[in-house]
Amino acid sequence: MKDQPRPGDPDPRLDEETRLEELRRIAAEVAQDVPTLGKIAVEAITREHNHLYDGSSRSAGRVGRQSGNVSELTAIATLRPGGADRLRRIFNLTGGNFDGAQRVSTLHDMRFVFFDEDTRIIFATAYDGDWDTYINDFATKIPELMDLLFANVEGWPGIDSPAVKDFIAEHQIDAAGWFVANPQVTVVDVRRMQRTQQALDEFFDSMSGHDTLDPTTRDALTRLSERVNDPQGVDY
Repeated sequence: MKDQPRPGDPDPRLDEETRLEELRRIAAEVAQDVPTLGKIAVEAITREHNHLYDGSSRSAGRVGRQSGNVSELTAIATLRPGGADRLRRIFNLTGGNFDGAQRVSTLHDMRFVFFDEDTRIIFATAYDGDWDTYINDFATKIPELMDLLFANVEGWPGIDSPAVKDFIAEHQIDAAGWFVANPQVTVVDVRRMQRTQQALDEFFDSMSGHDTLDPTTRDALTRLSERVNDPQGVDY
């Protein structure tokens, strides 16, 4: 007689299911006791998407999560006495804008949030690639800015310290959920697309002044211009 699985043992039939089947099974289990709207929302999560918007849920390296090419970093730390006030003065002086951070070509955004009556801070950022490379970029490309800001955090060892990665990792918390609208698009991609759009606009402006274009060429340019400038929603 074939051995029967004991209570708590995994169902051997699940070994054959695909990743999509696994997602649908888990979704069905989760959705058993939620309203119809919740079931619709769960189903939307598991349906097949346009590959251009494919994300993922994997480790960004030492800490953090990665979706496609984009990773997240969220750290919580205690501020030194007066640290929030000093940081606010810095933010007010710059209008909250840190153009120098553009030197880190993988950086999408970074934000600072004070809480617990200005005694603690959340530092959150999105970036391209893996964790170690990103921290190295901060250390080599904007070390002065990093020390100016994070010197207000208790225990900050300095961006040049061998202990800085351990310090960041100890204060970082993995996101429980991580959604990226365009997970395959890096900061470098965005900047290239912006340059391409600008070059195309200049090209269309230049060509529109040529009255000698033959009808076939003019029609092709018109169609190209319409395609380039037609706003598209996210096609899931």
